[in-house]
Amino acid sequence: MNAPLNSGHIIAVVGGKGGVGKSVFAANFGLAICLDRKIPVAVIDADIQGSGDLNLIFGNKDIKGFGNDLVEGKVRSGDVLKKIMTQVNIGGSPSQLHSLQLLQNLERLIDIPDEKIDAAMRTLKSTFPITVVDCGSRIDGSIIKLLEHCSIILVVTNPEILVLNQTKKVLEKIQTLLFPQEFVKIILNKMTPNNPYNPAFLEQTLKRQVVASVPEEIELARTALAKGQPMVTIASNSATTKALVQLGRQLIEGKVLEKLSAFKRAKPLTPPSPDKAGTENSPAKKTSNRPGIGKEPQDPRSRFKLLIHEQLVEKMDLKKEQLNRQLDEAKKMELRDKAMKIITEIVGKEDHPWKSREESSKLVKEVLDEALGLGPLEDLIADRTVSEIMVNRADLIYIEKGGKNMKSPVVFSSNVQVMAAIERIVNPLGRRIDEKTPYVDARLADGSRVHAIIPPLAIDGPMITIRKFPEKRLGPEDLVKFGSITQEIGDFLRTCIEARLNVVISGGTGSGKTTCLNILSSFIPSTERILTVEDAAELSLVQEHVGRLETRPANIEGTGAITIRDLVKQTLRMKPDRIIVGEVRGGEALDMLQAMNTGHDGSMATVHANNPRDALTRIETLVLMAGMDLPAKAIREQISSAVHLIVQQSRLSDGSRKITHITEVCGMQGEVITTQDIFVFKQTGQDKDRKVIGKHVATGFIPKFVEKIEAHGVKIPRGLFKAA
Repeated sequence: MNAPLNSGHIIAVVGGKGGVGKSVFAANFGLAICLDRKIPVAVIDADIQGSGDLNLIFGNKDIKGFGNDLVEGKVRSGDVLKKIMTQVNIGGSPSQLHSLQLLQNLERLIDIPDEKIDAAMRTLKSTFPITVVDCGSRIDGSIIKLLEHCSIILVVTNPEILVLNQTKKVLEKIQTLLFPQEFVKIILNKMTPNNPYNPAFLEQTLKRQVVASVPEEIELARTALAKGQPMVTIASNSATTKALVQLGRQLIEGKVLEKLSAFKRAKPLTPPSPDKAGTENSPAKKTSNRPGIGKEPQDPRSRFKLLIHEQLVEKMDLKKEQLNRQLDEAKKMELRDKAMKIITEIVGKEDHPWKSREESSKLVKEVLDEALGLGPLEDLIADRTVSEIMVNRADLIYIEKGGKNMKSPVVFSSNVQVMAAIERIVNPLGRRIDEKTPYVDARLADGSRVHAIIPPLAIDGPMITIRKFPEKRLGPEDLVKFGSITQEIGDFLRTCIEARLNVVISGGTGSGKTTCLNILSSFIPSTERILTVEDAAELSLVQEHVGRLETRPANIEGTGAITIRDLVKQTLRMKPDRIIVGEVRGGEALDMLQAMNTGHDGSMATVHANNPRDALTRIETLVLMAGMDLPAKAIREQISSAVHLIVQQSRLSDGSRKITHITEVCGMQGEVITTQDIFVFKQTGQDKDRKVIGKHVATGFIPKFVEKIEAHGVKIPRGLFKAA
């Protein structure tokens, strides 16, 4: 009595190489199940490179149609599906075997959306107890999605060394696509007596179970093709037929298909046993002596990822491998492929509750990113909507989106992985972070700014802050579009920059000073030589005639540091037309003022301050850090003569960033620097979504430098400064 099937099953047949007899096997195997079990069976042609072969094998002369309607979602019931399928004749009579070419042009399979493949496979499973799909040997596009619906993947190979070599590559491809190894079985086709490449040899070589050995019967195969009839119908007692019937019974009566379908619901991950993880010298217990770094993750998923990391390190010396490949992109890819194969093998062997391909794929990517990249930060950096990333500790990451802070769903598996990510950021830049220097400023390859600080200063573990560099360089039109300024104010600022006024951009942390500096610097004529000085190079100027300088920290002996002040002094010997300092935060303020006062008009810098008046006080304080015993009045006179314009950048309560003040530095009155606002942003309230409502207005003050600008032939309409 035939054992009933609890649900429809799809059996995928994949060729280890072209010419292994995969289509002949798929057709005859489907027919063998149909005749032996006396159940409806579908055989689907999805072989992109060998479309139409199944019709020749079955001798289908009157082909009803193709599966285009099925794939397009127009076929939802079994009755309609069977009407478009070709019913295979056995001995002149229709059988319960139905065949179908999945698309008239199978090359289109590459571009079919996943949801359409999902729907088509569900319809087949609900209509037929068994569906055999000839998937070919090209595993990409929609074939990958199709394989996700299969209860088992049968890889057909031959007992030849070259075929086995290609089959091994196909198996590796399937493995890297995160299909569990238990789902993949080997069919040894065209087996000859006394061949050394027997099932035992294949299982040892390919690391997969050989579930059937189909003998080579050359004359039977030739006769079948000549007559346009499957081998199973011509010779029902042949060795080939018996092997196929036995395979069908093994999969169905042995409940292999049922077990593999249930395999995706694996047992929950159990904590390591004391004898494996409780000893002081076991790998799982090796922790750092530094506070907050060697803590064991608590959730099962992070513990499992840590287990994979440990096994990966046992198989690969990642630090050495990365060092050897850090300058060669091709070798980086080679290293990633090598690590991915090892990780997928570990994931496939270990018992864990994340067995579905989607979950396993996510797990492998996370481990791979942590082992060779920046871990969960990779996806956050790739997310264009994320502007800032803040790692408070391994299991607590916050991000900024649309000006609002929110908790990230992704985390590191341990503080050790956070440290590894920091080291991968700073090492290529020639910087270091350790207990002697437990913090560092750096940048990513795209220019994003990075700050990291580690224990003992960071109590709960290493911390990382990344301010992302926008993929699209923002321009003046973007400031207008975002409401940061008006078009008229933008044109006014362009005129000021072109007229070589010295400009200081002031703002608080995260207010957008550097972005504003980038945009305003685009107004500088391309004929002028520009030199930029930064702690970590972030500026990306549009001009070509630009020299970029970056500071250098002290070496391990504590010597060799190059500061911003050192670099500002060097720029004076490099014939600059304009000097741009990314951020003035120390004694370089004095050198910057002197440069502005000695022929380097049109220079620009940013400074931390909450309003224009505070910006002047801040610059004065920074000048005192130069170590020169200058009287306050002399410093203020330097500032008042050097700085012409202050642009105040602010981050408002709703997260938006706006230029809130454009202020002229007018000169000295006694011992006080006098300033006058030209334009200000007036906030009038908030809307129902708590978005700031307001507008930019002129104060009515006409700046003194207007006459200087107009002396160069640029006319500025006085109505621009008229108070609203």
